[in-house]
Amino acid sequence: MTETLSSPHARRIALAAQGFTRSRPASVTARHVHRVMDRLGVLQIDSVNVFARSHYLPLFSRLGSYDPTLLDRVFLSRTTHYVEYLAHEATFIPVADWPLWRFRMDDFRRKWADEDSWMSNNARTVQWVQDELRARGPLRPADLRDDAPRERGTWWDWDEAKLALEHLWRTGDVAVSGRRGFERTYALADQVIPDVIRSREISRDEAILELTRRAARSSGVATQSDLADYYRIRDRAAVARSITELVDAGELQPVQVRGWERGGRPLRAWRHRDAVLPRKIETAAVLTPFDPVVWFRDRALRIFDLDYRIEIYVPAEKRRFGYYSLPVLVGDRIVARVDLKADRATSTLQVQSAWWEPQARPGDAEPVAAELALAAAWQGLERVSVSGWGDATAALHDSLSGAGAQVHRHVHARESAP
Repeated sequence: MTETLSSPHARRIALAAQGFTRSRPASVTARHVHRVMDRLGVLQIDSVNVFARSHYLPLFSRLGSYDPTLLDRVFLSRTTHYVEYLAHEATFIPVADWPLWRFRMDDFRRKWADEDSWMSNNARTVQWVQDELRARGPLRPADLRDDAPRERGTWWDWDEAKLALEHLWRTGDVAVSGRRGFERTYALADQVIPDVIRSREISRDEAILELTRRAARSSGVATQSDLADYYRIRDRAAVARSITELVDAGELQPVQVRGWERGGRPLRAWRHRDAVLPRKIETAAVLTPFDPVVWFRDRALRIFDLDYRIEIYVPAEKRRFGYYSLPVLVGDRIVARVDLKADRATSTLQVQSAWWEPQARPGDAEPVAAELALAAAWQGLERVSVSGWGDATAALHDSLSGAGAQVHRHVHARESAP
């Protein structure tokens, strides 16, 4: 018999699977970081740094304030447990998972084997880049640029060298060996990935089965589309076969979630056998747009009634919520979205806009304000300023003031527009 879950039950199961039932530690260590990664599986990387780069935020959301250099040491050191690959978009993954992604690397290789492909048409550049890495070890793109052949001829182009690195990374011939600041350092895969890991053979079907299993564990309860999107697996038939196999093995249990519908018909869903249903979620957290909790927009709308789009590429005058608005979780509800900017020159966290979501309740301003004050302290900022753009700004300003935070008003450009 198929279990039926209410929408709030599914929401709490999903949040528990993502680690939001654990209390935040008094002092965050590498052990806590690894534990979060065990839950998430991947950590998506993003370059936007208006408040904090995206990959720093999931740890803050779950662990609270921590030293950002801890993430750098854990993920970016040469002795790291992690490496970068396209496991969703660009993400950190456990280095031991490299063979799981060989099917994706092979897909890229087959795609670019055609004689009309970029790789084929730029074979000389690709070979030069590989030779440089083999001879010199890990290099930044800038190192290749600085030492490029002076007599470039018709074959050489700096943009082509950068593209060669990116193509070789996708095919698994090159790996990211670290970062300096935010700039990647590349090396041949055998200079980064231990031989014992690179030599492991995992078939395409085995890899997709394992990734579906992990997506289910990280999701708690999910549809087939949710499971496919977690690791961006385009082969939906392979995901469907994996779900069937996991159901037969007792790892997944079919469920029906009230309100999860399409075209008036219930969506098929599955619950991982280890998923727990907590009595309640007691947390508040600022989320990055690239947190697994909200990164699949269909799932965010279905679970949280959060109709969420990033407005970075929307012209300023047409933005509804702000440049880089972040969802805010209180309990098991997304109650607000806030557009944050770290103004380092004035040591101020600017709340450029703040908006309530339909799920907001009276009293939510206090936990949201407390989380904003914590976010400012985490980023080493001494004060918070709140604009008047958005229906949540007045309440957040008052709650910050009442909590004794150094808070003041500022005018957002959107407010003064005609």
